[in-house]
Amino acid sequence: MSGAELGGVAWWWWPLGLFALSFAFGVVAVIGGVGGGVLFVPLVSGFFPFHIDFVRGAGLMLALSGSLAATPSLLRGGLASLRLALPLALVGSVGSIAGALLGFALPADVVQTALGATILGIVVLMWLGSKADRPRVGRPDRIAAALRLHGLYHDPATKEDVDWRVHRTPLALLAFAGIGLLAGMFGLGAGWANVPVLNLLMGAPLKLSVGTSAFLLTVIDTSAAWIYLHRGAILPMLVAPTVIGVMLGARIGARLLRVAPSGVVRRVVIAILFVSGLRALLKGLGIWV
Repeated sequence: MSGAELGGVAWWWWPLGLFALSFAFGVVAVIGGVGGGVLFVPLVSGFFPFHIDFVRGAGLMLALSGSLAATPSLLRGGLASLRLALPLALVGSVGSIAGALLGFALPADVVQTALGATILGIVVLMWLGSKADRPRVGRPDRIAAALRLHGLYHDPATKEDVDWRVHRTPLALLAFAGIGLLAGMFGLGAGWANVPVLNLLMGAPLKLSVGTSAFLLTVIDTSAAWIYLHRGAILPMLVAPTVIGVMLGARIGARLLRVAPSGVVRRVVIAILFVSGLRALLKGLGIWV
């Protein structure tokens, strides 16, 4: 990177582009419950001339900032459950620290290739996966009963009070350990997998799953972010416009979550992920540099 230009373009164009992208990611990520990092990292590493370690660090900060901006509103509105999130966040945080250390130990081209393959795998899972608005939950397992993982929230869209409970907690804890590993390794955040695990595996209502996913990101991503900060992989030129953009976008996204058609947002997210994941894979393999 030169002082005047970066990739043949005046340096100040890149912060402006990052701000615009991050603002859009902030809106879409909260509504889709995927976390801005899963969109940001493959797209920026594939199309912007920054080293992937800096992009992964900025991706974690993006996902973390967006979730921090949205979580207070979601908690006040009852769309995020602190009781449900805390045990899952604990195992996810341990996994994210291990993933961050593993990511720094591998060569950059290997990480880039693995990132592209992971993103394309996420696209397939999101395309084939379904989401139930209010899954049926039988008898809670022993862990869920002991931790009292149940509650009541008000759905403004239907004007109903929804009674919820969860099951399959041991499997969910194992899944969140793996989610944290991938989140820390690639700087993706974790919302792309949080929502399916909460909704389909544990049986939490969809809107509660999306809101709780945003809160989980604030804990899981913070753990991995400290590793990136310690390794010097937090570049202010990337992080500053990214954080400002995503926090502004996330505030809008949190308000739109109550009324936005999540199905349309999901299709847009899948299309963006496919393009960016393919680009990251080809760049890592040296086919499209």
